[in-house]
Amino acid sequence: MDTHSPAPVPPPGCPAHGGRVPLYGPEFAANPQSYYDYLRHYGPTAPVELAPGVNATLVTEYSAALQLLQDSATFRKDGRRWREFNEGAVPMDSPVVPLLMHRPNAMFADGAEHLRLRQAITDTMARIDPRRLSRVTQQVSDFLIAQFNYRGSVDLVSSYARQLPLFVFNELFGAPADIGDRVLFGISGMFDGINAEQAAEVLYGAVGELVALKRSRPGDDVTSWMMQHSARLSDEEMVHQLALLLSGTDPEGNFIGSALHRLLTHDAYAHQGGLIDEALDDTLWENPPMANLAPHYPAVDTEFAGEQLKAGDLMLVSFAAANRSPILASERKVGSRAHLAWSAGPHACPSKDPARQIAMTAIENLFNKLPDIELAVPESSLSWRPGPFNRGLVALPTRFTPVEAARPVPAENTTARQESSKAGEKTGRWSQFLNWLTR
Repeated sequence: MDTHSPAPVPPPGCPAHGGRVPLYGPEFAANPQSYYDYLRHYGPTAPVELAPGVNATLVTEYSAALQLLQDSATFRKDGRRWREFNEGAVPMDSPVVPLLMHRPNAMFADGAEHLRLRQAITDTMARIDPRRLSRVTQQVSDFLIAQFNYRGSVDLVSSYARQLPLFVFNELFGAPADIGDRVLFGISGMFDGINAEQAAEVLYGAVGELVALKRSRPGDDVTSWMMQHSARLSDEEMVHQLALLLSGTDPEGNFIGSALHRLLTHDAYAHQGGLIDEALDDTLWENPPMANLAPHYPAVDTEFAGEQLKAGDLMLVSFAAANRSPILASERKVGSRAHLAWSAGPHACPSKDPARQIAMTAIENLFNKLPDIELAVPESSLSWRPGPFNRGLVALPTRFTPVEAARPVPAENTTARQESSKAGEKTGRWSQFLNWLTR
């Protein structure tokens, strides 16, 4: 017996002897770091189960994660290579399948096809004026705050953090009221795993209508710019690239919510000013909004980090575990952004700068409008969303001194509002925002 290296004790809900470690259930959601600590005893990779019957190899160590993310010759992104899915071993109704199954977008593409699709995305996103992004985010923030500032209490997750990114992207993408309402519904359902297949149909149907609209009436928006790109994307390619970008609003909502959680529960932020930027970095290091994803598949049978893998085995990167790898303990410094929250390599997040700007603007505006806002429940009572991919709060109840709601100065018309002549007849949240802006 090796008395110097005792086996780690599995956390609750984790198999004590052999088998795969489940990355789902209330125990995992409540304390995922205890699972990651346990998984490290396997080495740089570990056998996990993403949902009942869905197996994967999880990369938990920082340098191994970088190797996987940067080696596009050995490890491919095309989900059609997923061996166990192709063999029928993965349940088709599994809640994780809609996020892992192949779609014709940059996330699941390799080689020249990936470069073409990725370039269309990065060039288009680079056209977003940071001043416009700040203005739109401020308008959306003002609208959402106006819905609850007179009450003196609010759940910042459901009423602010999760809604704000969707509203901002709807505006930037030029979505009319009826289409924007369905986009909101579709993305929320997919990430919550609630009727995920139906929600995906709603999302892709709505984005398809947006593409058709912009083909006939282009505007000054992300959708129209992407259509004009030299990649000459087809309508189907347009739908899938736009849906991919819009899907990024869910982790962005987690990011805002977790950063607000840090600011409201850590004394260093509560008693000192000007630390929002630091809180954002700390959140990305310690609580990345996308905890485990980046699906990859070995192109051939291979060895990786001491483990033998078969071609088509599903591999995921644990950004949350890799960020806390013991080898990084001496490297982590205030302001360091060497974390993997935005992934790395050729498939790194193409929207990290806008995502950070949206979060910064949203949080600054909230604290400016409600300076005495505070957590309304014990921190220990907070719960986190279940599932293997996301890391986000279920709710963040807060209280503050009620203020009288003020009517904002009417904003200038945008493409979305110009194309929504009947917005006043709609009842969805996006329609309400468009009405509110034009009062």
